Amino acid sequence: MIAPWAGRRVLVTGAGGFIGSHVVDRLVEDGASVRVLLRYTSRGDLGALAWGSAVSELDVRHGDLRDRDAVQSATEGCEAIVHLGALIGVPYSYLAPGEVVETNVLGTLNVLQSARRREVESVTCVSSSEVYGTPDSVPITETHALRAQSPYAASKIGADMLALSFHASFGLPVGLVRPFNTYGPRQSARAVIPTLITQALAGGPVRLGGVESVRDFTYVEDTVRGLLAFAAWPEAPGAVVQLGTGVAVSIVELVALVGEVLGRSIDVETDRSRIRPRGSEVERLVSDPSAARERLGWASTVALREGVERTAAWLESNLALYRPEAYAV
Repeated sequence: MIAPWAGRRVLVTGAGGFIGSHVVDRLVEDGASVRVLLRYTSRGDLGALAWGSAVSELDVRHGDLRDRDAVQSATEGCEAIVHLGALIGVPYSYLAPGEVVETNVLGTLNVLQSARRREVESVTCVSSSEVYGTPDSVPITETHALRAQSPYAASKIGADMLALSFHASFGLPVGLVRPFNTYGPRQSARAVIPTLITQALAGGPVRLGGVESVRDFTYVEDTVRGLLAFAAWPEAPGAVVQLGTGVAVSIVELVALVGEVLGRSIDVETDRSRIRPRGSEVERLVSDPSAARERLGWASTVALREGVERTAAWLESNLALYRPEAYAV
């Protein structure tokens, strides 16, 4: 199902991020009137929005999710909210758990309270597969227990529970989309696929953390399509739906695939500083996409090899924007 976004006033938080910038492009393409809330910097950074095609058509606001007044101002006059704003780095959450919790939990609270006050028609909060921790079994369904193995995961669980509590307590029309590992053009080299590709393109060995973990990789166009389908779904309030392929891929397999796509042999060196604490490593995250298929009519369409090829082509054309030697998993 594709949302009838034409003429609708939509606020996107976290619009300067990887997924957020693609969401904005799609909403504008579909005719929405889009306002974006970006974290303030003295340079007025647009983040990944600068790589998109819709900047001139946006109502751009700068502020901080932790600032209630900034969020209330950004929400005024909007009919729908897509809330992607968050501090997303698991490694950073070890260094600055307070900032991560404040941004992700208090920031989400501010969005929910503002949406309630403004009587917003729909709120879509974007969660993370990290909330499951190392699962009891795979594939993971939406009913799997939540298990925080990092401060980041704990902050996202807190944000998720706040959202669902606002639906239960106040009837706020809010639901949760839970993407698994999304990848594609514009993604930061903090993530495994762009860091692997950019380091390989730079030549020499690739420095990674743990390579035995298993993930479920979804191309960004598929994630955006599913996210906006959920946002337009009449039964979204109070619901949780995952977006993933259901295909398990180890980092070792990913390294081999990237080598094939780039046509070169890749040597991997272990960077101990990039390895998570033992109790914090999430070993397997593989989705069961049944609910998204049955409820939204959604399924991923871009196979991993094709998605890696598209991502590699984009990264190679924009390699000057990256510092490959500075990044690893």
